[in-house]
Amino acid sequence: MIKIGFVGTGLMGLPMARNILKSGLKLSAFNRTINKAEPLREFGAQISKTLSEVVKDKDCIITMLTDDSAVDEIMNNSDFLDNLKSGSTVIDMSSVKPTTAKKYGNTLKLKNINYLDAPVSGGTIGAEEASLAIMVGGEQSVFDNSLNILKSMGNPTLVGPVGSGQVSKLANQIVVGVTIGAVAEAITLCEKAGADPIKLIKALSGGWADSKILQTHGKRMIDKDFSPKGKTSTHLKDMNNILECANSYNTHLPISNLVKEMYKTLVDNGHGNTDHSSLYNEIERINKK
Repeated sequence: MIKIGFVGTGLMGLPMARNILKSGLKLSAFNRTINKAEPLREFGAQISKTLSEVVKDKDCIITMLTDDSAVDEIMNNSDFLDNLKSGSTVIDMSSVKPTTAKKYGNTLKLKNINYLDAPVSGGTIGAEEASLAIMVGGEQSVFDNSLNILKSMGNPTLVGPVGSGQVSKLANQIVVGVTIGAVAEAITLCEKAGADPIKLIKALSGGWADSKILQTHGKRMIDKDFSPKGKTSTHLKDMNNILECANSYNTHLPISNLVKEMYKTLVDNGHGNTDHSSLYNEIERINKK
C-alpha cells in the first residue's frame, strides 16, 4: 500500500489528513506543535515526532502550510530533502506564490522527485466534507498517479504545468475577495435602508447574485460572527500575491487592489485573526468617518 506523509495539521490540514485516512490510505502525520496532529491517531495515523521521520520511505509527501516562509522552512530543510525517496511525489497544498511552486518543482526534479502544486478552496467546511476544489499544477502522469489521494480530499483538476495551481488559486481568491466585498456592501445597504438582510439572502437564492459566499459569509455578517474560518491576514497575503503575480505580467487589477487595501487596513487595525468576512467591518468603519 502507498505510504503517505502529511506535514501541517492546522485548521485545514487536520480534516484533510483525516479524510485521507477515512478513504483507507495509510498516513503518517507531522506538525511542529505535535499535539495538533494527535487527533489523527484515533483514525489510524502514525504520529511522527520529527520531519525526517514523516518523510522517510514515503511514496507521497503532502504539505499543507501557512505561507511561503513556512513552505521555505520545510522545503529547504535537510531533514526533509535528504530523506525523500527517489521517485516519490511531493504535493504542496499550501497557498503560495506561483514562483515559489516553480522553484521547488525545479529543485525536486533535479533529485528525481515528482512535484505537484495543489492549493485548495472551500475553507474548513470543504476540508471537513472532503469537497475542496483542488487546483493542480504539474505533469499529467504525476497527477494521474496521485488522483486517488487527491480525490479523498475533494475535487482535483489539473490546470496546467507546475505553478498553474497557484495561479488558479490566486484567480479563485480574486473572485472570493471581491465577492465578500460585494456581499458586505449589499448587507450594509439593507441594514441602513431598513430592509431585512436575512430575507435578502433568501430572496436572492437561485438568482444570478446567489453564491456560497452570499449564503455563508452573508449570514456571518448579519450575525456579526467573525470567528476565523479563513483569516483576514491570510486573505491579505493572497491579495498581495495576486497583485505581485499580475505585475510580473504587466497586468493591472484595479478592483483587486482596492480589496487588498481594505484587508490591509483591517489587519493594520488589529483584525488579522478575524474571519475574512469581517471585510464587512471595514465597510462599517468607512461609513462612520
